[in-house]
Amino acid sequence: MSKKYKILSNFIKDMSSETPNVESYLFTKDNISKYELDIDINSNPLKHKLIEVNTCLKFNNKTKQEKKSYFEVVYTSIVRIEDGVTEKKDLQKIILCDVPTEIYEKIEKILLNILSDSGYPDVKFDKKINFNKLFTEKFN
Repeated sequence: MSKKYKILSNFIKDMSSETPNVESYLFTKDNISKYELDIDINSNPLKHKLIEVNTCLKFNNKTKQEKKSYFEVVYTSIVRIEDGVTEKKDLQKIILCDVPTEIYEKIEKILLNILSDSGYPDVKFDKKINFNKLFTEKFN
């Protein structure tokens, strides 16, 4: 099956590493294993069958603890949709599954570099996100 889209370009739209003070850094260093990876995907239609797909990875501690750090990267893909794509479900699959699957390794590496450069060099993401599974669960 051939791809029904082409990624024309990717870029970091926004990134954030927030550690407000030394106490927050030390707390985060001791509790980094409690941090969770979240993903959010949204899109904006452009002209000429182009779509802006924004994939946001967040790594944060969801507790009410005040002394914590926050990490986020928004990675934008400019995607051209083939003329034959007319079904809404096909377009949803491209935006929510195919594009994120294709760019995930790169965005994960960017976030891990941000974490390492922010003083947390030993963070690893053990589980890989299965976008096909997530898409199937959401729409079937």
